[in-house]
Amino acid sequence: MKLPKIKIRHTKIAFTVLILVLILCILSYSYIFYKSYCKEDFINQSLKIAEQNQVSIFKVNRILLYSSANAIDNSENQSLQNLDICQYTDIAIYIDNTSSISDLNTQNTVKELWVDNIRISTSNPEVGTQILNYKNLNSFGAFESLSSASAGRIDFNIVNTNEENESANYTTPTFYADCSNPISLGYLNRGIVKNYSIHDDINSVVFNGKILEQSGVDLANLDANLLFDIHIKNYENSTFVYHANIDITLNTESKEILGGYLYQTRNNTSGSEYTFFQELS
Repeated sequence: MKLPKIKIRHTKIAFTVLILVLILCILSYSYIFYKSYCKEDFINQSLKIAEQNQVSIFKVNRILLYSSANAIDNSENQSLQNLDICQYTDIAIYIDNTSSISDLNTQNTVKELWVDNIRISTSNPEVGTQILNYKNLNSFGAFESLSSASAGRIDFNIVNTNEENESANYTTPTFYADCSNPISLGYLNRGIVKNYSIHDDINSVVFNGKILEQSGVDLANLDANLLFDIHIKNYENSTFVYHANIDITLNTESKEILGGYLYQTRNNTSGSEYTFFQELS
């Protein structure tokens, strides 16, 4: 018995349909394979990160915040008739590198340190101009007019010896290789009140937090959130990162800053959010 011959009248259409079916099959296989590959790759990456971070070599030990205010006199004869009111917060971040390794070695000694990925958000973005940059630790608590970090990155000079310490210029970002000094940063909100003048009926003016009340600043407009990354490279060329998330809250219940300054500490840094995580090499 002979099978009937199948005649295809529209060969071009049939060929096109066949090609589309083949393409769909290839795409389906590729999607399933790619999804499976990505899942496996994600698992492998997660296991590698977990393995590398079984021991926390660097972690944040404590954070100190000192907040106050000041004014920049822009009048020609320093007559206090054209003031820019500024609020500032100095930040000292202490690093613990001996909790898991007691002696200094190539693992817990700092070879490079830098800060990047700086982001600042405030409760009222229209009030002032916000800056985060290095602050000389010798000037901690004193007002300085800061400039923005170049290209949004702060690179620290690493001091390794006593001789380098004696010749170091601490007006530029400086950090000790053994983590014995804090990372010192300054946050400045400049020009929260512009062209403010001191009138004759005011007996005295104090250039600290008291000037915020005198110039009518609403503290609720000055709360800020600082996000930035601190990177450390050790002498084994492994890199570690800490994702800093610091809230600056001036509108406290007791309004301490209106008395001159506000001093805050973050001592409870035992959580994993204060750990430097080793990055994949």
